[in-house]
Amino acid sequence: MNLYIQQPFLLLFISVVLFSCSSSPSEKRKQERTVSDDQLDSIALIYDPKKSDPRYEDFVMRLHKRSGFNGNVLVAKKGKIIYQKAIGWADHLHRDSLKINSVFELASVSKPFTSVAVMMLVEDGKLRLDQDVREFYPEFPYEGITIRMLLSHRSGMMNYVYFVDDLWKSQKKDERPGISNQDVMGLIAEHKPKPYMKPDRKFHYNNSNYMVLAAIIEKVTGQRYSQFMAENVFRPAGLKNTAVFSKAEYEKIPTDVVGHDRTWRRSVAQNFLDGPVGDKGIYSTVHDLFLFDRAMRSGRLLKKSSLDSMYAPRNETQRGHFNYGYGWRLFENEQHKVVYHTGWWHGFRHIYLRQLDEDIVVILLSNLTNGSLLKLDEIYNLAGMPVVRRSAYSGSGQTASDDD
Repeated sequence: MNLYIQQPFLLLFISVVLFSCSSSPSEKRKQERTVSDDQLDSIALIYDPKKSDPRYEDFVMRLHKRSGFNGNVLVAKKGKIIYQKAIGWADHLHRDSLKINSVFELASVSKPFTSVAVMMLVEDGKLRLDQDVREFYPEFPYEGITIRMLLSHRSGMMNYVYFVDDLWKSQKKDERPGISNQDVMGLIAEHKPKPYMKPDRKFHYNNSNYMVLAAIIEKVTGQRYSQFMAENVFRPAGLKNTAVFSKAEYEKIPTDVVGHDRTWRRSVAQNFLDGPVGDKGIYSTVHDLFLFDRAMRSGRLLKKSSLDSMYAPRNETQRGHFNYGYGWRLFENEQHKVVYHTGWWHGFRHIYLRQLDEDIVVILLSNLTNGSLLKLDEIYNLAGMPVVRRSAYSGSGQTASDDD
């Protein structure tokens, strides 16, 4: 082959190499997903109920009948689903039954997704953990709050949910239209609500931290949080039934699973507080949460160093085992490490656990906010996971009473 014929191929090769070298990590993540990835995910979601340990079914049925659990359950080990179940009503008023692919509002289980998005932008060089919020929002009324503090709940901010709710009620505003993160940032700048404490003094779990992080994501990327998450997190991870739904973007959020408050007598209506996202607002399924775990473990979303940083304890240990990293609650003892998050919002209550050392995933999503998720010791024991319940341990970290 002569040089004239070779040259176009040479130029094409050089351009591909230069493009791959100059592409940001986020662009590479978008490009790298292949048909084989979808095939592997489909294989991972195969479940044969005949091979399931009947003790899981027995436990879930008792949790449903005795403790009022209503929702979806998934347990996986070593990348394989060993138990799954949808039990109860998606909407009690219309007697619609839950299905295994029913989409739930994740409530605070959205926070790990937001932390992944922030760490992506850190890897891309678009954010630094020690940047001050005022670099993005000069009118922000609190000094010295960094992205790192927001991620680890050390900002000392007030909770915007209570502040905005009180403001709406005092001004008798229409509670149906949703407000956006940018709206809330404007209200904070205007009214300057008093913070709980000075920044970085101590851990104080607070929805404001992740609402502000989502607002920063929007400011840095020039995209809505919903769009950025879809393009950079959900699609690269293969999550086909996961999306951000905000009342600021939808008059009625398009989901069939309705949240119910403690009993079936009252379903929880969506209102203006279903507008802000990042602290909540992601809707997903037990299958997609399992695939999210697989994407994290495979390095499809973040480098190992970023994951290790997220899973590192950032606060004082509570009851000998419990802590909080960047977007993940932590349980650690001498043998095991579990990263997890709970969620509770407008009729939804969840727990999502990932045991890192043994590759175990336990997920319970519920649309009835009772105390059933406090009675999970048996499923943890069946899965070979430590009991992740604070009252199960004394302040020194020793095993306490088995009573709930």
